[in-house]
Amino acid sequence: MADRYLTVAQVAELLGTTERFPRRLIAERRIVFVKVGRHVRIPESALNAFINANTVEPIGHQRSSLRRAA
Repeated sequence: MADRYLTVAQVAELLGTTERFPRRLIAERRIVFVKVGRHVRIPESALNAFINANTVEPIGHQRSSLRRAA
């Protein structure tokens, strides 16, 4: 299946941020992007990879070996 190429505005909307954030990711080379002339596009698979790489899983509830004072 072919990858969709998203504009900076589309990426910002999907991430719930302003356009400044995806532009910073591009400038810092923290996300894969494609230059088409003067236009910049981000493959949808690259956006998903970025999200997966930066997803923090919750820590499971662990019982503490220390007991509370009464």
